[in-house]
Amino acid sequence: MSTPSPSPRLGVTLILLTLASWTVVPLFLRHFTTMIDGWTANGWRYAFSAILWLPILLLAIRRGTFPAHLWKAALLPSFFNAVAQIAFGLAPYYVEPGLMAFSLRLQIVFVTLGAAFLFAAERKVIKSVGFIVGISMVILGTFATILLSPKGLGGGTGFGIALAVCSGLLYASYALSVRAKLHGTEPLLAFSVVSQYTAVVMVAVMLAFARDKSGNPDFGMQVFDLTAWQMFQLLLSSVIGIGIGHTLYFKSLQILGLAVSAGVVQLQPITVSIASIFIFNEHLTWQQWCTGALAVCGAGIMLGTQHRAAKRAKQPPIDELDDLPVDEDVALVAQSNEPPPPRP
Repeated sequence: MSTPSPSPRLGVTLILLTLASWTVVPLFLRHFTTMIDGWTANGWRYAFSAILWLPILLLAIRRGTFPAHLWKAALLPSFFNAVAQIAFGLAPYYVEPGLMAFSLRLQIVFVTLGAAFLFAAERKVIKSVGFIVGISMVILGTFATILLSPKGLGGGTGFGIALAVCSGLLYASYALSVRAKLHGTEPLLAFSVVSQYTAVVMVAVMLAFARDKSGNPDFGMQVFDLTAWQMFQLLLSSVIGIGIGHTLYFKSLQILGLAVSAGVVQLQPITVSIASIFIFNEHLTWQQWCTGALAVCGAGIMLGTQHRAAKRAKQPPIDELDDLPVDEDVALVAQSNEPPPPRP
């Protein structure tokens, strides 16, 4: 007896919950800027994430299904993930969430250029008119959003924008290294290993660089100055951003496919900016809203062009061209290891 296919309504619900999960992560990080420094926030969030993902790793070891090569294969992706997370975690201390999220749209450009350089099969797609139009919209829209108005940066700084763009570049490098090094590995197990490595780096830099409000080294101990509710919020940001969001997105991919799922999560900069208006009183100018929307539409055109090209060729879509919101890297691991037949 065949198992009934999941309802598309379930898929829509899951992808909307994914969007909500990934929307709150930059908002959480901005919220913590008045309480603890970025090194401490990164260290404790990823330490808790490593604990969350550890049972998957231990279960595979116990069952004898853990690939012997995985510890070595995950080293390069983990390096890029860790450095990207450092930049991403520090950016909210220098730029407001909405502008930070729009700045990260450049990630899809970095991924595209890297994929074209590394994977010959993908060069044909990026030469298409639709793709060139889309990538031009992303670049123009993103830079215009950043530079258009003197008031556009709000409480942000050029250094904050640089951190956001840098994190996009590093997450793109992570995406490409995942395909090169982890292809064929069970996705949740792969990310469990990446989480362990990343947590070690995050805790190490926390111990080295974390400072209290007076500027004195405190090894991340300022977290114990938080109230129980604030501590719960910190752990919740880890559960949502590095746990629940990943799982929801992976499930929505299985039901809706890449094109719809990736298209919906492109709305993240808009949802972050809207929420930031009410929470942090961050206001982009109307010109920046227009140029930001241009960048988001451009990303959608790129994804749509890539998906149609893959469909015509009867090949799986190019995984790396799904521009994932930051802190959702396991979703890319899940995508890049789909079986060979085309996704629906």
